Amino acid sequence: MGNKLVKMIERQALRYGDREAYRFCWRKEGEWLPTSWEEFRVQIDVAGRALCAMGLKPGERIAICSPNTPQVLITEFGAFRNRAAAIPVYSGSSQEQFDFIAANGNARIIFVGDKGQYPLAYSFWKTHPAQLLRIVVFKNVDLELQPDDDISISWDDFVRTGIHASEQVRYEVEQRAMSGQPDDLATLIYTSGTTGEPKGVEITHANYDAAVEAHFKILHTVTDSDLSMSFLPMSHILEKAWCYFCLSRGIRIAVNYDPRIIQDTIHHVHPNLMCCVPRFWEKVYVAVRSKLSGMNRLQCVMVSHALRIGHRRNLHYRRLGLKVPRLLEMRYRFWDRRLFAVVKRNIGIPNPNMFPTAGAPLSDCIAEFFLSIGIDIKIGYGLSETTATVSCFPDVGYEIGTVGVPLPGLDVKISDEGEILVKGPTVTRGYYKNAEANAQAFTPDGYFRTGDAGYLTPSGALVLTERIKDLFKTANGKYIAPQALESHLAENKYIDEVAVIGEGRKYVSALIVPNFPNLRRWADSHHISYADTAELLASPKVQDFMMSCVEENQQRFAPYERIKRIALLPHHFSVMNGEVTNTLKVRRPVVAKRYAAEIESMYPQE
Repeated sequence: MGNKLVKMIERQALRYGDREAYRFCWRKEGEWLPTSWEEFRVQIDVAGRALCAMGLKPGERIAICSPNTPQVLITEFGAFRNRAAAIPVYSGSSQEQFDFIAANGNARIIFVGDKGQYPLAYSFWKTHPAQLLRIVVFKNVDLELQPDDDISISWDDFVRTGIHASEQVRYEVEQRAMSGQPDDLATLIYTSGTTGEPKGVEITHANYDAAVEAHFKILHTVTDSDLSMSFLPMSHILEKAWCYFCLSRGIRIAVNYDPRIIQDTIHHVHPNLMCCVPRFWEKVYVAVRSKLSGMNRLQCVMVSHALRIGHRRNLHYRRLGLKVPRLLEMRYRFWDRRLFAVVKRNIGIPNPNMFPTAGAPLSDCIAEFFLSIGIDIKIGYGLSETTATVSCFPDVGYEIGTVGVPLPGLDVKISDEGEILVKGPTVTRGYYKNAEANAQAFTPDGYFRTGDAGYLTPSGALVLTERIKDLFKTANGKYIAPQALESHLAENKYIDEVAVIGEGRKYVSALIVPNFPNLRRWADSHHISYADTAELLASPKVQDFMMSCVEENQQRFAPYERIKRIALLPHHFSVMNGEVTNTLKVRRPVVAKRYAAEIESMYPQE
């Protein structure tokens, strides 16, 4: 029989042959090298044979801990040919996180990206020598293996193993590939989680098949002439499911190795598709608005007029599927050539198609700005447990302030307690070896409890209000939704990161990481002297100014919801330290513990 994902690359190779399937560049100044569909097929066949030759059996798992590289896809599809599953591990994981995932998932072969992840795998092997068959390193530059390491090999050696595999191994892999079943486990992905220990979410081939089919039905503007940038970690379900969808449509993928240089990469590649988290658009918005604010008065008036034209054309007409009046279209095209196209080129996306965006709330103001200038941000909502997407903006008729409409085939309802419940073919069958979590995760009639609060509009669009575990109650008995505050504060060009505080307190406060380049420029223009960052943040004038920025962006909230005091932090929240997830969502218990002194300083009377 065989599974669709197993057959997909072979089918696309027959269709597209020598046409580009993906491109990749190891170094910032390096050359982007394309790989054809036929070459991609061969790479996967070789990987499948190498895994079999190393002793991997059907039903077992490999783990992949690496920055984004084509080898991630090659090894995953190679595992699928063996009816084995892949465990994606975030490349910035701590040793404790890595050990838990690799041990809990019983990874038999571990693939690591480079010298940054090799120590994780090596240390795990030292404590679990009987579990591992091999460690494979994708990139060996500047890497020195430990003297006693006799289990690790290079990617080149791995490839040679597959090339020289025996006829028996080749036959065995083909038999495995043809015998795959829809309920075979494809991915065991561990939730990063804002609270508690990670749980292994089981995603089957049937889950991916249903997700791809549902996206076929709603994404009408994408074609095989598009180019998608793989920017989010491939260890994240949104990027992984999106890559599989792109491959199923014959869409080329540019694999971005280092997320820190994404702005350079975008300007080299010019993708017209890319999965994003809201933080990306928040930073771009702040940069664009900062540049626009430096214009003279006449230019500012013209920009405001252009944005009103763009808003009217794209949100009042195009959004609703209505014909744009001829004069309005002419005005829009005028401003598109003279302003909007310039902004898009400066971002690095001169010919944008659409940009799926999920993982956290994005303020309506930022969304409307980009939609007005012709960048189609397709806001959605999903979880690892739902194979990414639960809902997303349709091409026509989306409602600002919502996270779109549920995918075809999904049944979404709201519980009496206000929790979003989901049932359908993309929903996980459960957590790996975790009966207690499974009992809590599903209702008696089979709906998955998302843990998110929300409601459905009369038109059927889903509104996400807050992560239920993030809601907190002040000492006055008022419930606060911190993410709503945080997403609005992100609109301010002087604010980079925020963690709203207030559980059991008399009022709401916030830990704030300023946008330091913008704040330093402001301080210099106001003749505030400082020797270092600590002295800058200690300045009463700076503290008053940052509080005024908060006040400016929280006027729409009720008085009891507003932030009364702030503490300025000299550094960003860290993924490595567990303060945020790999999609930059705040882990509130960790932050509350780590910054306890700063928090207490905001409540001097308690």
